[in-house]
Amino acid sequence: MSRGWLLLLAIAIAFGAQRSCQSREIVRLPGVLASEMPQQTELRRAEREPFEHRGYLLEPQARYELTARLLSRLEYRLGREAQLSPVDFALGWGPMSDSSVLAQLEISQSGRFFWVRWQEAPPVSQRVLFEHAANTHLIPADDTVRRALDRMRAGHVVHLEGLLVNVRAADGWRWKTSLVRDDMGAGACELFWVTQAWIEQEAET
Repeated sequence: MSRGWLLLLAIAIAFGAQRSCQSREIVRLPGVLASEMPQQTELRRAEREPFEHRGYLLEPQARYELTARLLSRLEYRLGREAQLSPVDFALGWGPMSDSSVLAQLEISQSGRFFWVRWQEAPPVSQRVLFEHAANTHLIPADDTVRRALDRMRAGHVVHLEGLLVNVRAADGWRWKTSLVRDDMGAGACELFWVTQAWIEQEAET
């Protein structure tokens, strides 16, 4: 095998190992890990000024921050949405950060949605379940934030800060954020311009 092929093989193995690490969920003991609801605050008029990012106009709607358990993550590479938001986080707080509740649920993501399934009956009411979890489209503000998001995997307790935004393009295309936590279905996801991101709890239990 040539030296070039060996180098490509080594790169592929390293990339695969990194992806495997990212997809491996951290095991947590039972108990609520993130007790606070997300904090959403109104913006002053000057703070609502639209700004450009990657050829799109972002329109700030509210300041937003949360500490939550990362339930699942899914990266996207196709479609114009992926140009802005390369990854979605399914996030949970309150009972949806408790391993004893999550052990009775199956959580998955696809098509910019997240899905929660259970056998027979959910461990908490459906209303409580969906008011304490959200699928969130993340728009990293810069490369530092993107690298921080890349380190996060299911089971981490993460802290994110930034703005909820609407997006529009010159051709009329629009993408709108949710501004409430109790909605479901199409349009219920937060579109989150992330300016600060770190892992609150990293060590395995």
